[in-house]
Amino acid sequence: MPPPTPVTPMIRDVLEASLRSALDSVGVQPPETIELERPARREHGDWSTNVALALAKAAGTNPRELATRLVAALEADPPRHVERVEVAGPGFVNFHLAPTWLHEVLTEVVTQGEEGYARHDFGNGERVQVEFVSANPTGPIHVGNGWFASYGDSLGRLLERCGYEVTREYYVNDTGGQIRRLGESVLARRAGRPLPEGGYPSGFVKGLASAYDGPEDVEQAGRWAAEHILRFIKVQLEAINIHFDEWFSQASIEESEAVEETIEELRKSGLVWEEDGAIWLDTGAHGDPRGKRVLRKSPEQGGDYTYLAGDIAYHRNKFLIRGFDRVINVWGADHQGQVASLKAGVAALGVDKDRLEVRIGQMVSLSSGRIGKRLGNAVDLDDLVEDVGPDVMRVLSLVASIDQAPTIDLEKVRADSKESPVYYVQYAHARIHSIGKRASELGVTRAPLDEVDLSPLTHERELEVLRTLSTLPEVVELACVERAPHKVTAWVRELADRFHSFYHDCRVLGDDVPPATTQARLWLVEATRVGLAIGLDLLGVAAPESM
Repeated sequence: MPPPTPVTPMIRDVLEASLRSALDSVGVQPPETIELERPARREHGDWSTNVALALAKAAGTNPRELATRLVAALEADPPRHVERVEVAGPGFVNFHLAPTWLHEVLTEVVTQGEEGYARHDFGNGERVQVEFVSANPTGPIHVGNGWFASYGDSLGRLLERCGYEVTREYYVNDTGGQIRRLGESVLARRAGRPLPEGGYPSGFVKGLASAYDGPEDVEQAGRWAAEHILRFIKVQLEAINIHFDEWFSQASIEESEAVEETIEELRKSGLVWEEDGAIWLDTGAHGDPRGKRVLRKSPEQGGDYTYLAGDIAYHRNKFLIRGFDRVINVWGADHQGQVASLKAGVAALGVDKDRLEVRIGQMVSLSSGRIGKRLGNAVDLDDLVEDVGPDVMRVLSLVASIDQAPTIDLEKVRADSKESPVYYVQYAHARIHSIGKRASELGVTRAPLDEVDLSPLTHERELEVLRTLSTLPEVVELACVERAPHKVTAWVRELADRFHSFYHDCRVLGDDVPPATTQARLWLVEATRVGLAIGLDLLGVAAPESM
């Protein structure tokens, strides 16, 4: 849905319009964009601009002189909400605002509500596919896969809030060598033989082997086991509130004519040739530092199509058959070497390679070492979720950027689950509902917003809550553009911290609280609830009413 029209012009727009008018009044041509930022230190005001530094040279003066002239013009015709304008440093212009601008923020938040506040439309309905997890169905999802699952799902939520049409896809690797090894492992377990080299030693596979009553056929046993494992993977992911729109089979690509058709399409680019019975693609023409890659091996090497050939065929299906405008793949660091060749293959099909994004997540390790199904030390995601809950697991996996390599101390995670970031945030949301419940017990009803005077909201704790709420639209936009859900995690933690401080220092209900203050603070509490609900939803985390 498109974002609703703001109730009042946003303060950034008000200040920018005033700065443009001030520049005109001093005879300086305004730039196309005027930078306005929130200073890191409160004593520097609520907003600051470097426009005088940016334009001084063109205006034939020094930055501080131009800033002084701008401040004089702004003081002669002060923008709404501005109490004081000052020159700072080498030529910054700082704005100190009255609390009324934050009262308008409160009105904006509660009027637009959970559906409308901090919603953008710059996605313009662009169709985006986010492919993530895509772990081989050779065993349950382990904790490392779960870390990336949270990222992919939250990224999809951000894209949707910014106006994109999103499809979440899991690419099921249900064919090839790993499925044959899975079949060999099942058959070996059933017969009591040693596992084959590279086999899967998990207890889950052992359990499947005891249930398998099919023929002694590696392919059939592997497919049977993979289907059962995939059903369990779906249950694991649903337990952490992740649902895929598509489960796309790799076998559907490899067992159809899709790969052959894709190679024929690539031939039209003039970048495909045969050499010693193998088929090659000139990936160097589109930036791959290796220069060329094999699409089909020579007869002496078995004549099989390579993984790259199948992957290009899969992406041809994404772009040219299903018609996605943009594709975002979330991969582990072990796939980093495949990025350049896949992008080159997509470009050779005539698709702008910038339409394909690959987000690389660094490998997740346990404090005791690397996680691996074949290492036999993989900790199943559902085991961790059972210990700490889905919300704790999701937020912990979204605290840091995906390009940081986390090391997980499972014992510490389990021990600290009650002190986890999500507990602190959810407790703030539960406190909000406790205030509403207490108000009901006291017979206090929140009056309609247009009948409430917000001017009593002047305490610094109240204003800090509103300042944080005012940043949510920017945080959502930045987190979406930078593909960085962890910025939302940081924001909800900040809002929760601000609200807990407000709760401690500013009583909402009581005989010693003036009725007008109670009404204003009840609306502040509701605005906080809206902000927390939006942020937690973007993280795929519940917003509980009690804890």
